[in-house]
Amino acid sequence: MSSVSSSTATPAPRRGVGILRVARMLAADPFALAALCFLIVMVFAATFGPMLMPEASLLMNLELRNTPPFSLEHGFAYFFGGDSLGRPILPRLLVGARTTLSIAVAVVICSAVIGATLGLVAGYYGRWPGTIIMRFADVVMSFPSLLLAVIVLYVLEPRAANVIIVLTITRMPVFIRVTRAEVMEIKERLFVEGARAAGASDLRIMIKHVMPVVLPTIFTVGSLDFANVMLNESSLSFLGIGVQPPDVTWGLMVASGRNFLTSAWWLAFWPGLAILLTALSANLLSNWLRLAMDPKLRWRLERGGEEKAND
Repeated sequence: MSSVSSSTATPAPRRGVGILRVARMLAADPFALAALCFLIVMVFAATFGPMLMPEASLLMNLELRNTPPFSLEHGFAYFFGGDSLGRPILPRLLVGARTTLSIAVAVVICSAVIGATLGLVAGYYGRWPGTIIMRFADVVMSFPSLLLAVIVLYVLEPRAANVIIVLTITRMPVFIRVTRAEVMEIKERLFVEGARAAGASDLRIMIKHVMPVVLPTIFTVGSLDFANVMLNESSLSFLGIGVQPPDVTWGLMVASGRNFLTSAWWLAFWPGLAILLTALSANLLSNWLRLAMDPKLRWRLERGGEEKAND
């Protein structure tokens, strides 16, 4: 009876999983939590902000040229001040956020999908497919990414679609090399050998067995690369070969305000601050993802979250 009762006893409660577990790990890193909240606010503002102030970013009022910030005398749209043409800075920040973040997200997704696919093929097959893919990555990485983008965009028309294509090409080698290194180690593991011995095809092994193990690393690299892509796009717009007016990006706003740094500092300060805080938040969140997705390091976040929950 004792053996039966012990075998049917209620099992010990499992540790928190899902949303509760993620919340505890986030609580263990307040900087990552603050970064996530900031990015959510930025995405929300970029998505719905321009709808609340339609066409406000394009309306010019020369009487309000270089209006100082922190005043509601001319309406909430001028709380961050006005630019050199009398346009309110706050609506332009929101429209610029939509453009800048959309380009950065599109570049990261495209470069991650294409680069991870090429890296998967290069790492799994090796030999001539891997050699060709890796030589392509080496050629692209031999040029500074920003310099390569400048050269190509001088030839092509400087618009958002071309910026996405150029930055995707320059960022693909990062995902190719990371994915290839992971796949070359994973394909030698016993579960892959077992799937191969069971008659699974190479395509099934790569999709069902190898790729799920590589995905956490790709997510981590993508979140870290997001800040680099956003900075590169802002640099291209600042140099005048990225997105062109009347479209608005944070880099364009900084470029248009650089001539007024001594007389109207707020023209370049607010978009520069937005670039800084967004890039910093993306880097902090990527560092948290690196710990959260690594089973060997996750215990630091889980222990810290449990200690805060007990307090």
